[in-house]
Amino acid sequence: VATLGVSHEETILTGANVSVSLLKLHLWDEAKTVLRDLLPVARQSLGDDHEVTLQLNSNLAATLSLHPECTRDNLLEAEALYQDVVQRRRRVFGPAHPNTLINERALSGLRVKLAFA
Repeated sequence: VATLGVSHEETILTGANVSVSLLKLHLWDEAKTVLRDLLPVARQSLGDDHEVTLQLNSNLAATLSLHPECTRDNLLEAEALYQDVVQRRRRVFGPAHPNTLINERALSGLRVKLAFA
């Protein structure tokens, strides 16, 4: 961080990777904190349509919706995040891009979960 700075793409990407590791370890609250800290920096430095920013939003949606103690509000926030990511990915990368399809499937699964919440 000292060399590149907190708003450098590589620093943000490293934080994104840390959040994925935390998510895989089921350290939900820690992952959520890292993502919420990184997102404003990524939006300002990289822009809302940048792949890393989109991935951070997707990771936050996953963290919110997969947490074993998630609330309906968490699911609704995750749905809004996924909707935004899918819309941006379709526009920027196209509807057939693998990450667009992954996020569309995640959004569909989340909506099923919301129907039963």
